[in-house]
Amino acid sequence: MTAMNDLALDVTRVRRDFPILERQVHGKPLVYLDNAATSQTPRQVIETLDHYYRHYNANIHRGLHTLADEATAAYEQTRDSVRDFINAADRREIIFTGGTTEAINLVANSWGRANLKPGDEILISQLEHHSNIVPWQLLAEQRELVIRVIPVDEQGALDMSAYRDLFTERTRLVAVNHISNAFGTINPVREMAAIAHAHRALILVDGAQAVPHAPVDVRHIDADFYAFSAHKVYGPTGVGVLYGKAELLEAMPPWQGGGEMIRTVSFDAGTTYAAIPHKFEAGTPPIAEVIAMGRALAWVDDIGIAMIGAWEQKLLRHATERMMRIDGLRILGTAPHKAGVISFVVDGAHAQDIGLLIDQLGVAVRTGNHCAQPLLQHFGVEATCRASFAAYNTLEEIDIFVEALERVIGMVR
Repeated sequence: MTAMNDLALDVTRVRRDFPILERQVHGKPLVYLDNAATSQTPRQVIETLDHYYRHYNANIHRGLHTLADEATAAYEQTRDSVRDFINAADRREIIFTGGTTEAINLVANSWGRANLKPGDEILISQLEHHSNIVPWQLLAEQRELVIRVIPVDEQGALDMSAYRDLFTERTRLVAVNHISNAFGTINPVREMAAIAHAHRALILVDGAQAVPHAPVDVRHIDADFYAFSAHKVYGPTGVGVLYGKAELLEAMPPWQGGGEMIRTVSFDAGTTYAAIPHKFEAGTPPIAEVIAMGRALAWVDDIGIAMIGAWEQKLLRHATERMMRIDGLRILGTAPHKAGVISFVVDGAHAQDIGLLIDQLGVAVRTGNHCAQPLLQHFGVEATCRASFAAYNTLEEIDIFVEALERVIGMVR
């Protein structure tokens, strides 16, 4: 990390890197507060995508010509960058996927099918995104597995006492997010990993909401698997990462078949597979997007991930204090350890109406169930509005958002 971590975040400098922030929406300056869904992309990443297609667009690994060599080198450099960014032990532990969803499905369909038997149990928290629920439900239906749910308290924090009590001799896996996309709750994943390992279970951590906001050290956590998406961390869509401990990945069978993931193919002798990580990267990958993801992580490193997280905490405190003064507004998810996410409901107003009206004032927030239907149902609501923050957001934008919210609430009541 840069020495800039010792300084205050220069948000004005940060914002200069994001051309989209110069646009207007309905005649108003854009205030983008939908970062938990997708963060915006700095010009350095956009330029990296453009440079790839202009100068060395070629398929990787199999070519001998100059363009193929350059593309391969840039692609594999991102693998090293990801390894360093999350402190993995070995570059072979970094698998490129289509995103967090595909990474979790890879584990379910490879490790899960190879290792889970009827009656085995998977622990999933009530905070999970659908992407860390449905793959396990599908596998459970096919393999007669048991899914047990880790409950949350009234603040939206995991009940750790209940978590400990859920383990049995049949528990094989814990699947939990690092940070809740709906509430911003930060889960104690290192402690959860230690408890899981004490019961001889593995842990998969959905890190999609953590990697953009806080330093992640997969070895410190002792995660067996860790997944995240580039588009949450200032990178392009359509690409992400699965980290897995080398010994686990080496023992897992391929999930998808095709080019690149093979060593030899024969109708007579069958097929042998490539070593990790290529065993899990069938076909032509999203080459440009992987390279651009590496540039996004470099951008975060240049700014300083710890400094980004500290700034977002300041935004969170300011927004929370102002929103709590609004009559009839209720924040869902008030855990003591939170990232920059605020989900809220307003008495007498539908979340969709608020979202549509506030957009007319230039403010972008997310409305709906946030792919967390079981969590919202537990709290007795079908939908919320969600504001979520990033490095380029300002205190002034929070004020604009709150003032717009107050105006909209007056219109819908």
